[in-house]
Amino acid sequence: MTELLSDGRIDAALTGLPGWQRTGDSLARTIESPSFPAAVELVRKVAEAAEAANHHPDIDIRWRKVTYTLSTHSAGGLTQLDLDLAAQIDALAG
Repeated sequence: MTELLSDGRIDAALTGLPGWQRTGDSLARTIESPSFPAAVELVRKVAEAAEAANHHPDIDIRWRKVTYTLSTHSAGGLTQLDLDLAAQIDALAG
């Protein structure tokens, strides 16, 4: 099982993940795309990255705004997997 991160480690990591916010045992970020098709294309790219990592976010699509929520449910909170996927989402979003 993946090890839970300390509050200090999470807070430090968030300084390098602009737009991400901690809500309890999750990290979340909403990304607005220029169009609905562009938002769905970003979701497709995130889905590919998540599948490759075997770590899947909750995704809420609202027209051009997509909210990604990350948590390692099997560990009961936030792990390095969540930080890594957040960074990948940021890179894909440009």
